[in-house]
Amino acid sequence: MPETAPAPAADPLARLASHYASMPPVAAMDIRVDHYDGRCLRVTAPLERHVNDKGCAFGGSLASLMTLGGWGLVSLQVEAAGLDADIYVADSQIGYLRPLFADLTVEAEAGPHADWDAFMDMLRARGRARIHVVAHARLPEGGAATEFAGRYVAILRR
Repeated sequence: MPETAPAPAADPLARLASHYASMPPVAAMDIRVDHYDGRCLRVTAPLERHVNDKGCAFGGSLASLMTLGGWGLVSLQVEAAGLDADIYVADSQIGYLRPLFADLTVEAEAGPHADWDAFMDMLRARGRARIHVVAHARLPEGGAATEFAGRYVAILRR
């Protein structure tokens, strides 16, 4: 008898966490979907999985977590709009401001001039749309260790 895929989780955050866990390199990062308020997505990962030779967070891990946080944010927004689309990161820029000697905590949200309504209207009308997302890896004492700006593209599945 063939194996059946598990039923998708009813909660969008559980589905996002499950999707992250379904990709072996991402699963190895031990990412946790920590919080989502409809505007900002917070994801975390333990420092011990991402420590470099200096004892602080590895830059590649920070870049990956911020990219995944932005991807998750766009995915949640598209799902909430009742659409089914593939999401891709088109390009990104990262600034490393200070070393992070604690667990990685990333918050992703729409960029300052991004408009979710316009993004969804374009996605419905043309089958594809793009939006700018910003993310920060937070220091425990406040402020940003790393800043990220990325452009994400959504393409409707037909």
